Amino acid sequence: MGSFDAAVHAINFMLPAVFVALFVTFAGHFLKQNKLLAGKFIARAAINFVVCLAVLIVGLILTGRDGKMLTYLAMVLAAATVQWIFSGGWRK
Repeated sequence: MGSFDAAVHAINFMLPAVFVALFVTFAGHFLKQNKLLAGKFIARAAINFVVCLAVLIVGLILTGRDGKMLTYLAMVLAAATVQWIFSGGWRK
């Protein structure tokens, strides 16, 4: 595998994390009425992306394969939890 193929595989591995992070951040921005703890949209999206990517890497290590539905479920739950923390959901 050449460097171009390795880069394509890495980008395709990260794309679900990018889309989930952006979607959850975008949805949290419009669905929550109260003030979010983290200030900027880009900062919240970046934190969500890092969390999602970490979950994908842990899922790859534990299952030995990329693209398991259980890993994607864990990624969505982790992103939702981070968004819940940003919105101050524990105070309600």
